[in-house]
Amino acid sequence: MISVAIMGHGVVGSGVAEIITTHKNKLFSSIGEEVYIKHILDLREFPDSPLADRFTKNFDDILNDVEVRVVAEVMGGINPAYDYTKKLLKAGKSVVTSNKELVAAKGAELLAIAKENNANFLFEASVGGGIPIIRPMNQCLVANNVKEVAGILNGTTNFILTKMIDEGMNFDTALKLAQDLGFAERNPEADVEGHDACRKICILASLAFGKHVYPDNVHTEGITKITLDDVKYASAYKSVIKLIGKVKILDDGKMDILVAPMLIPKKSQLANIDYEFNGIMVRGDCTGDVVFYGKGAGKLPTASAVVADIIDCCKHLKTRKYLFWADGTNDSILPYNESETAVYLRLSAESKDNAIAKAKEVFGDVTVIEPKEEIAQTVAVVTPVLKIQEIESKASALESSGINVLSKIRIGDL
Repeated sequence: MISVAIMGHGVVGSGVAEIITTHKNKLFSSIGEEVYIKHILDLREFPDSPLADRFTKNFDDILNDVEVRVVAEVMGGINPAYDYTKKLLKAGKSVVTSNKELVAAKGAELLAIAKENNANFLFEASVGGGIPIIRPMNQCLVANNVKEVAGILNGTTNFILTKMIDEGMNFDTALKLAQDLGFAERNPEADVEGHDACRKICILASLAFGKHVYPDNVHTEGITKITLDDVKYASAYKSVIKLIGKVKILDDGKMDILVAPMLIPKKSQLANIDYEFNGIMVRGDCTGDVVFYGKGAGKLPTASAVVADIIDCCKHLKTRKYLFWADGTNDSILPYNESETAVYLRLSAESKDNAIAKAKEVFGDVTVIEPKEEIAQTVAVVTPVLKIQEIESKASALESSGINVLSKIRIGDL
């Protein structure tokens, strides 16, 4: 019998306890021993739980119990999760987590502590919920030089954009529906402003390229400025708008990394990932493009990934799995203004011909987007591939000539 503990009994934590309890035989067949939940840490009371006798409000009950070998941290946030995880790893206990904020902020440090103490720190559930991505990148694709990772990493924003694309809902209405259905929090800022996706692409970039990437160093945009006019122009350009987290390794070794809405060609594998589903593309030099698809959140999908990490740790109680990256600095990241891309511009236009002429004068060879139904007082063009600083400078020049730039959205080469 292997004793484990769970820190947190919210949505994911209760799911972890449920799976371990209801899938006891399946888990036993995987490792040849029973996985026994000895402690559950939570400040609340759960008198009606079948595991009511396992609950504790004292972290030291877990830390000081020599029988507990593996701990699931599913509390969320940085504190006290960081302090507890660090103490557990230093005590030689392996820790698994679904906490993307913790891994994105403290991953390099916690991996180093795990290594020093012959313990494991695993976090499959921190990026794709129930979608396997950390383990495949670390094991199945190990023979590849990963060139790029890009994906739809947030189900809330993907649900909102799908409703805007498919049903013509405006942003506010789609967000309210997402909240009513439980896909969006009451305070949706972390999702709609791109912070959640940023944490996830930081974890994937750190894993793919071996240096920790901190969220504060990554340019991040959300979807709050996307309008139905943008959706219509994107469709006319044979594209859809998706919030994309993307990192690409450049020839000089720097990472071009960001989170932003992008126009994705309808032929792309990512274009048809809709509603609350996530999709992550890994571009390897041997495999080409590999896409991982599924529900990126939810009680049981996320708990399934946490339990898989628990079982992995149980199989490696006396050995470490090689999952590691070094600490990193901002020097390894390409400044956002130097990133190169084509950009969709939606312009105000009392005179369509005048706006197009001005855009060509400023940007050179632009592509004019012609929607099926004309959109009053606006016109849309796609610029050549330029550095972001050049696009910003030219957009300012365009505005100085009397043409207002209403939207700027990157073109995703995916």
